[in-house]
Amino acid sequence: MTTDISITIKPQDEKNKLLIDSEIYKGLEKKGIPFKKEEITSVFIKKSIDARHGQLKIILRYKIYIGEKPNGDGESIPVWKKADGNKKVIIIGSGPAGLYASFRLLEDGIKPIIIERGRATDERKTDIKNLETEGKLNAESNFCFGEGGAGTFSDGKLYTRSNKRGDIGKIYRIFVEFGADEKILTDAHPHIGTDKLPGIISGMRKKIIELGGEFYFDTLCTGLVTNVISGEKTTEVTGVHLKNLKTGEELSLSGDAVILATGHSATDIYEMLAKISPESLEAKTFAVGVRVEHPRVLIDSIQFHGKTMPQAAEYRLITQVNERGVYSFCMCPGGYIVPCATAENQIVINGMSASGRNSKWSDSAIVVERRPEDIPEEFKRKAEEAGCPALAGLYWRTALEEETFKQGKGQFAPAQRLVDFLSHRASKELPETSYKPGVVPSRLDKWLPVEISDRLQKAFYDFDKNMHGFISDEALLIASETRTSTPVRIIRNKDTFECEGIKNLFPCGEGSGYSGGIGSSAMDGEKVAAKIALSYKI
Repeated sequence: MTTDISITIKPQDEKNKLLIDSEIYKGLEKKGIPFKKEEITSVFIKKSIDARHGQLKIILRYKIYIGEKPNGDGESIPVWKKADGNKKVIIIGSGPAGLYASFRLLEDGIKPIIIERGRATDERKTDIKNLETEGKLNAESNFCFGEGGAGTFSDGKLYTRSNKRGDIGKIYRIFVEFGADEKILTDAHPHIGTDKLPGIISGMRKKIIELGGEFYFDTLCTGLVTNVISGEKTTEVTGVHLKNLKTGEELSLSGDAVILATGHSATDIYEMLAKISPESLEAKTFAVGVRVEHPRVLIDSIQFHGKTMPQAAEYRLITQVNERGVYSFCMCPGGYIVPCATAENQIVINGMSASGRNSKWSDSAIVVERRPEDIPEEFKRKAEEAGCPALAGLYWRTALEEETFKQGKGQFAPAQRLVDFLSHRASKELPETSYKPGVVPSRLDKWLPVEISDRLQKAFYDFDKNMHGFISDEALLIASETRTSTPVRIIRNKDTFECEGIKNLFPCGEGSGYSGGIGSSAMDGEKVAAKIALSYKI
């Protein structure tokens, strides 16, 4: 028989096998399960840290086999087939949704053709370096656009609460197959790190090509090849119109289906769909705010109650202010803040950590929930005039990013000490920051939308009650964090996953509004690809 056992130990006992075995035996006895010690095999599953109540504890979970050996069920990667070319699926975007959709198609020998507006990882590294060190933005190859998607160079966090959407273990095992540390299979909050993920993504691309898939980099999807089905008022997609961004060459590709895996920053895709089928888009809730950065030692001291731990401390904060959620997002222990604009007149920021999580800062987005009804009337009117009311939130988000740019200097981001933000005063000087382009003093408390700044101020006082010392003269706010998720959802049929109103078009991942983060996006891409593969067998 098998059972799961969770045990709680002190940090110094993490390597004490005799103690761990003893705690496992006690757990079996509490469950009333008869056993002989020589018949037990324990397999480590997951580790987490509990720092509540001033006492550090390590929680270890094991799968216990009694009288039998581990059979390895669910611990293998899929068998991929060489694509025969009889069926071809075009995938717009090479982020986690696009890559994992490709691998799922290859389980059935279906040829994936991946279109990526950005560059492959090696070239993308150069564009990102130019952005961070010289403020030179390549609007098509940056932290958001390029091989592997936004996560490749901005952290590689895998933790997701969307486990019911698919087999997250399968997602992790495939990452390990291409070079990720096996720790991601057992850590409570798995993380690859932006120093390792580019190489993993490159390995995935090479495997897909080896199996018959194709990649088009520096290639923008400019439109869909469509026709109206005879006798119906339904638009059908038969291919895509493309433009090579290096040569300017325009071409069209045909396919049996098109998967949209474009991410939450591809605003042109929403505008394209709004022209073809505005009813296929709907407004959704999203969130915007700032990044807060502390010295890592301060956050570690708060979370670990002054005790030393080998890893950087994490935190998760949430509160309600005036009927809207305010919460931490993409917390980066031992991390950095990075520039994530996708247009020349924007400042957008995000956070990341390398695999070691060993920088001297820890940062997190602190964002305010924004519902469709919260969008100012001027942006609703603009969306109505464009023929698609669902775009109102997107227009407002863009306006905030442009205002942030005006308040900064090039890619130097506007910033303010947290204590000054709360006291409504200018910061005379700013602390050292991980944000490489640099920061300039700015009155965030004055120019951020009042419905955002007021809620942030009240939330910070709530957070300081849970993490005393969070409000600190060393804490720095940097604006603006706007890409936590998309303000627009591409509506899809719950059974077929096709876009409503556009046949053979399958939206997935963060850009579709059905996932958030690497893990859930990868599962969503897999799910959509599996549905397409099944339809070819019927």
